Amino acid sequence: MPSSNEQPIPAARPVIGEEEIEAAVRVLRSGRVVQGPEVAAFEEEFSALVDGRHCVAVNSGTSALHLLLMAIGVGPGDEVIVPSFSFAASANVVRLVGADAVFVDIEPDSFCLDPAAVEAAITPRTAAIMPVHLYGHPAAMDRIMAIAAKHGLAVVEDACQAHGAALNGTPVGAFGAGGTFSFYPTKNMHSLEGGMVTTADAETARTLRLLRNQGMEQRYANEIVGANVRLTDVAAAVGRVQLAKLDGWTEQRIANAAYLSEHITAPNVVTPPLAPGARHVYHQYTVRIRGDRDAAMAKLTEAGVGNAVYYPTPIHRLKPYWEPDQKAGRDWDLPETEKAAAEVVSLPVHPSLGQGDLERIAAAVNALGENL
Repeated sequence: MPSSNEQPIPAARPVIGEEEIEAAVRVLRSGRVVQGPEVAAFEEEFSALVDGRHCVAVNSGTSALHLLLMAIGVGPGDEVIVPSFSFAASANVVRLVGADAVFVDIEPDSFCLDPAAVEAAITPRTAAIMPVHLYGHPAAMDRIMAIAAKHGLAVVEDACQAHGAALNGTPVGAFGAGGTFSFYPTKNMHSLEGGMVTTADAETARTLRLLRNQGMEQRYANEIVGANVRLTDVAAAVGRVQLAKLDGWTEQRIANAAYLSEHITAPNVVTPPLAPGARHVYHQYTVRIRGDRDAAMAKLTEAGVGNAVYYPTPIHRLKPYWEPDQKAGRDWDLPETEKAAAEVVSLPVHPSLGQGDLERIAAAVNALGENL
């Protein structure tokens, strides 16, 4: 148990400071609270994070993915290649546009899509590949983009956990037909709730703006069928404050992860590796437990170290996907996905950690010993 003067270390801690509160109050007092100047400014400022691409703000990362698939024309009869080791939203949006999610395996080190598995899964119905930059580590975009170009496929990046991540100097969200980001409170930056779509194509950006606002650019001049997934100006104002702090927070996450990787020496705990050329922004610091994971998590909790599993059940084993596939006589062979789901544990890495917190985390992990 932690000593009486030691508070438990949370696995994640959203940051809401006085600047965020003041920004929200300023917008509320202005009376311009939805889809106004703060949203436009947030989009322009976020563009610098993705090599100057067009940015379209929406109300969540899921909406960002959904609208992007719609904007590039993915629909009924199409297939989208996705990892099963991800949050369900990655596949849900594929179903929501009427397409089929084709699950492929991951690379064991990055937890991201295995390019060889991607190429093996391509069929005449394949319309897009959706790499997920899981935990903040970029997927193998150089190889995935080459496969997409070879087969004439769109690439839709799920960068919802990877603000500021990069591969060989190119930021995530700046590779494919479009990228998507989430601003949920536990992400590396947030806007209370919200999302962003990035694209290099001006027409796609215009379509996205129509789709988020009932299909209209001018009031009552509806051009297409759309929805209401706008971002509020209050959220955008908070997001702008957070964006200005993102670089510093990211460097702190990287430093925290480096400390943990250096000081965690437990023989049955595998710290997260880093692919060549990758900038990992550590939305999660995710280790593998070789042994009884539940026992390890219980010991960490008893020591006051927050921990969590992302994700204990692969998407292809969730009811909305598992049952239809079983009825169709289809099963997925995803050994690395199954292994990761059984072994991973995420430890605190957020920028609010102090040196004492990092020492406690490493000590608690090392105390797990060899007999799990």
